[in-house]
Amino acid sequence: LFFSYFKDLVGREVTVELKNDLAIRGTLHSVDQYLNIKLENTRVVDQDKYPHMLSVRNCFIRGSVVRYVQLPPEGVDIELLHDATRREARGG
Repeated sequence: LFFSYFKDLVGREVTVELKNDLAIRGTLHSVDQYLNIKLENTRVVDQDKYPHMLSVRNCFIRGSVVRYVQLPPEGVDIELLHDATRREARGG
């Protein structure tokens, strides 16, 4: 369910927070079925805390290290998500 949402967000800006508290904002380039994420035009949210990340412009993030992904509000259709969640809960 979430994989299909991420595929629709390719080309949009997202913020990915990792389990080590590093938050990276960038343009979603690609995502796979394991929720591995490739970002382009990246920048670190807290530049003072992570100055060594200032030169990174593109990155690949393994899905297993992601804590949260903040999606753009206009990129999420809440009603569609509710309907899909209900269908999945019913088993079909």
